[in-house]
Amino acid sequence: MGNNASLGHKGLFGTWRAGRSDWRLQILSVFSLSVAFVCLAAALLVVTNVEALRDRWSRAGRATVYLKDGAKEADVGALKQALQQTGGVSRVRHVTAEEARREVVANDEALAALPIEAFPGSLEVAFNDSITDDELKTIALKLRALPAVETVETYERWTERLSSLLGGGVTAAACLALIVLAAVISVVGSTMRLLLQRRKIEVEVLRLVGATNGFVRRPFVFEGATQGALGALFAVLLVGLLFLIVRDRLDQQLANLLGITPSFLPWPIALGMVAMGGVLGAMTAFFSLRKIANV
Repeated sequence: MGNNASLGHKGLFGTWRAGRSDWRLQILSVFSLSVAFVCLAAALLVVTNVEALRDRWSRAGRATVYLKDGAKEADVGALKQALQQTGGVSRVRHVTAEEARREVVANDEALAALPIEAFPGSLEVAFNDSITDDELKTIALKLRALPAVETVETYERWTERLSSLLGGGVTAAACLALIVLAAVISVVGSTMRLLLQRRKIEVEVLRLVGATNGFVRRPFVFEGATQGALGALFAVLLVGLLFLIVRDRLDQQLANLLGITPSFLPWPIALGMVAMGGVLGAMTAFFSLRKIANV
């Protein structure tokens, strides 16, 4: 009786090791999962950077204070100094009427015939990220009340339109990420079912030699979790490598124009993808065993 039990246990562990030795099938499974998770990581990367771009352009971050004709230099200097001492203001530049005309004519020679009076002097004010929209509106309201100021342009409508457009881009990218997630779940399920279908005989042998359902199930669930996590990890690493290559070739002037530098997935999202891969692999293996081998 003891010899039979010993043989049974040897058969159990021998069959378990046989499943681990099929490394080609394991590699193919991990590769299939990696391809699916690469698509998901790329979609999430798009969502992350478009969201950052929307946050950056949700505020103009600058304003133009147009001066009245004949504004005294002393008044303009005092106004410039006051703005420089205002919280949230990072830079103030005085643009005279002559400089404004020269800059405009350089971009459009058709306006060269206009008199210099058509180009008012101004103060170009840049703000840092700490200033809020309400604070910007308050500053603009106070500036409009000054005698040397004609009007103040905060580009609020332009930023609202651009923010709305980028908000639509974020929504579209998020919907794409959800579709890709559904595809990832489908690929994980199909891959694990194919893997378990090819090893159905192994499961039947384990049960014939006296293995309990829990004993049969545990290694397959662990294997599914490991393959899912590895597939997601390789996908994150591959997308990270491609991201570094693209970022190194990105023109710095374009980054300055956009106002942001492309960023990779935040570490909670990257770790969450690896964890999700493990959970999906384990769950798929568990339910596939119940469906295929009634374990």
